[in-house]
Amino acid sequence: MPASSAGLARTPTSFVSEQQRGYVPNPGALEQVPVGSSQEQVLLVLGTPSTVATVDGEVFYYISQKTKKVMFLRPEITEQRVLAVYFDRKDKRVTRIADYGLKDGKVFDFVSRSTPTGGSELSMLGQLFNATSFNPTM
Repeated sequence: MPASSAGLARTPTSFVSEQQRGYVPNPGALEQVPVGSSQEQVLLVLGTPSTVATVDGEVFYYISQKTKKVMFLRPEITEQRVLAVYFDRKDKRVTRIADYGLKDGKVFDFVSRSTPTGGSELSMLGQLFNATSFNPTM
């Protein structure tokens, strides 16, 4: 065990605590649900998703977050991941799997190693303007 400069052994303290929340995949779980797997197989291997979206086909989201807290300070997020399993609308088969995280403050897909391109999604204000008849360019 490493010793500190005072000659005392270093032991973990309660000053710093780390916490894992949400979905923690088993090692090798993603290899068991390749593209083309059924929705039932995904549920058996990965379990119940954190949330489900049904906009363009169905998507299962498995969300996890690691935080670190030093004494009474606000917890700091050290890692945040969202595993998204996309299904075909008709036959409920896996079309793709994405592992999103935060890298430099941007959403980052760890599977394809890419960030979403701009322009295809509306911002919050763009959605608001689109929902109303207000058009600031006219």
